[in-house]
Amino acid sequence: MDRSGISRRGALTGASLGLTLPVLAACGDDEPETGTGGSPTGRSSATETPELPTSDPPSESPTRKKMPKRADGIAATGDVPVGSGMILTDEKIVITQPTAGDFKGFTAVCTHRGCTVNAVTDTINCRCHGSMFSIETGKPVGGPAPSPLAEKPLVVRGDSIDLA
Repeated sequence: MDRSGISRRGALTGASLGLTLPVLAACGDDEPETGTGGSPTGRSSATETPELPTSDPPSESPTRKKMPKRADGIAATGDVPVGSGMILTDEKIVITQPTAGDFKGFTAVCTHRGCTVNAVTDTINCRCHGSMFSIETGKPVGGPAPSPLAEKPLVVRGDSIDLA
């Protein structure tokens, strides 16, 4: 009887590695985004198209720039483009203006995996998995998001926008 083949211990070790490595690979970086990723100034108006990057957006991204908090509200009506919107990264709020003078507020937290949305075009876009939401209703219009963005009621006084 020749014992030059693989031992039982060697076979079990190889089999366990073959099962463990794919499981560990599946536990990759699929965590919800928690950082704001914006520039040093909290608000953004968006014009970029949805992407699925693997890292935070550049610090000077036009869709996630920060601005100092306004004493008379969280945003000015002139900061919110008609047919689009802006993201207040620190407050995790999206303000949209689907039609002139009609302002809507939504949470900026995607209903799919809890990432913060990163762009507003004619939709509110999440970079993590490609979910897109209506700027008018917050309902999902594309991607894996299962439910609408929660509405954040707004009050508009003159050129100032604040939470209700």
